[in-house]
Amino acid sequence: MTNAADTMSWLQVIVLSIVQGLTEFLPVSSSGHLRIVSQLFWGEDAGASFTAVIQLGTELAVLVYFAKDIWRILTAWFAGLADASKRGFDYRMGWMVIAGTIPVGLAGVLLKDLIRDNFRNLWITATVLIVFSFVFILAERMGKKTRGYEDLTMADAIIMGLWQCLALIPGVSRSGGTISGGLFRNVDREVATRFSFLLAIPAVLASGLFSLPDAFDPQAGQAASGAQLLVGSAVAFALGYVSIAWLLKFVSNHSFAWFAAYRIPLGVIVMVLLAAGVMAPV
Repeated sequence: MTNAADTMSWLQVIVLSIVQGLTEFLPVSSSGHLRIVSQLFWGEDAGASFTAVIQLGTELAVLVYFAKDIWRILTAWFAGLADASKRGFDYRMGWMVIAGTIPVGLAGVLLKDLIRDNFRNLWITATVLIVFSFVFILAERMGKKTRGYEDLTMADAIIMGLWQCLALIPGVSRSGGTISGGLFRNVDREVATRFSFLLAIPAVLASGLFSLPDAFDPQAGQAASGAQLLVGSAVAFALGYVSIAWLLKFVSNHSFAWFAAYRIPLGVIVMVLLAAGVMAPV
């Protein structure tokens, strides 16, 4: 039987869903923010399963925002499978998304226990928030940003897919990892951002659906009701859609490294709170 202490309140669900929607697509780590907010205000970890499920809401925002691109790639991919003469760039893009998803899929399965337990230590989250910020800065400085959308290759997809694996650690950021990988490959910043969204779709959808049963289980974190998960996903969807539009506009004219100016102080603040005993690391 689930105790009241193991059940999420509606206030908690709404707040965490707002945090998810606002941070999922920004390179600040939504999982890290959910972990910090949960511990700071409720003294509990909502759990990796709850996080994965409400990510379905933000991922639906990606499906809606990029619906035309996704449909074009899917139709081209199926057409190319049936007819070799129709194997153009969108057909290859379909395979790039598939290939780029394999690394994080394998890592997610093999490291499941670490992801749900060890990686969620707030000392790790705070440290990664700070350290990975310097990766952003380095990627911006080293990347030439000369390669466009149709310059993307299978090697780019696999390398960016490997970088996406780092997002399994709260504090890294899925978009932050994949975009950094793209910048190191000299891909244009906006192109790397768009591809990171496409690359995340299979992984996030699979993770959310796989974690759905555990989201009701207090042994996997605080349990949430079906209604709470539904409302939380809807809130995350609405704010996630706005965040996508804002980020694409921002990165077209601004350095990716600006986010480090937010991440580093946040990581330091979390470390201070942990050291002072205001927050528990686990």
